[in-house]
Amino acid sequence: MHRRSRARWAAPVLLAAVVTAGSATPAVAAPSEQGSEQAPRSYVSLGDSYAAGPLVPVQTGVPAGCLRSTRNYPSVVAENLGVADFRDVSCSAATSEHLTGPQNVPLGVNPPQLDALEADTDLVTVTIGGNDIGFGDIISECARRSPLQPTGSACADFYTSGGTDELAQRIDEAAPQIAAVLDSVAQRSPDAQVLLVGYPAILPDEGPGCFPVVPFSPGDVAYLRGVEKALNAMLSDEASGAGVDFVDTFTPSIGHDVCQVPGIKWIEGLVPTAPAAPVHPNALGMAGIGAVVAEAVTDSAVLAG
Repeated sequence: MHRRSRARWAAPVLLAAVVTAGSATPAVAAPSEQGSEQAPRSYVSLGDSYAAGPLVPVQTGVPAGCLRSTRNYPSVVAENLGVADFRDVSCSAATSEHLTGPQNVPLGVNPPQLDALEADTDLVTVTIGGNDIGFGDIISECARRSPLQPTGSACADFYTSGGTDELAQRIDEAAPQIAAVLDSVAQRSPDAQVLLVGYPAILPDEGPGCFPVVPFSPGDVAYLRGVEKALNAMLSDEASGAGVDFVDTFTPSIGHDVCQVPGIKWIEGLVPTAPAAPVHPNALGMAGIGAVVAEAVTDSAVLAG
C-alpha cells in the first residue's frame, strides 16, 4: 500500500503557476419565467474548491482562505434563480469532514459548513468527495511521474501496483462519508431540495490527451479519466441511495476540458491561461456548471410540483 497523504487541492499549492491574463466573465442568463415561479427562498452552498472557485475574480467572503468567488457556480445558480437568501460556505480544500467540523485555512477558520443550514432552507447544493480521495495528491503525483514515461502509464502503475487499485479503494472508502453528509443535510433541512453536484470533465473524454502541455501520458490520461468517472458514479449512487438529485456536470462539460483553447475550456491546466486555480474551473466553466445546476433545480421543482 502506498503512502496515503491525501493532499488537499487548495489554490496556494500552485499559485506561482497562475497566469492572470484571461477572458471576461461570461454573462449570466436572466432567471427563466418558470424558474422565477419556482424560485427557492433560501439557498445554501456546501462543498470544496470546485464550488468555491479559487482565484476566479472576484474573491470574497470570510475567511479569505476559503478562496470563494462571486462568480462561482453557486453564485450563478442564485442569480439565475433569483434567490433572495443565499449563503455560500463552500471552502477550498474541504473534505466531507469539514461539513461537520471546522476547517483551518489561511487567515482563519471556516466553521462547520452544515451549521449554515436551517430548518426552512429549501435548496442545498453539495460538491464534495474529490479531496476525500486526495485530488491534489493525485494531480501532483501524476504530474511528477507521468513525464518520466511519456509513452507508458507511470502514474497508473504507481496507483495499481501490487494488484490493487488504490484510488478505486479510496473511492469506495469515501462512499459512506458522502452518505453521512447527505443524511446530516436531510436532518437539518428536512424540506430542502438537495442536489449533489458531480465533477466536470477535467481531461478529454476520449483520445490521448495533450502531452506535454498537460503532462499526463496517454496511458495515464485513460486511467485518470476512469478515476474521475468512478468518483462521479459513486456520488450518483450515494445520491440515489439518499433520495436526492445528482447533477451530472461531466457530460455537459465534454469538449471543455484542460486540453481546449482559452474561451472553450472550462477547466484550467497546471499553468492556467485565465484567472483560476490550476486544474480548476475558470469563470466560463463556473458559468456553464451553474447553468446546468440551475436547470436541474428548475426541472426537479417542476416534477415535484
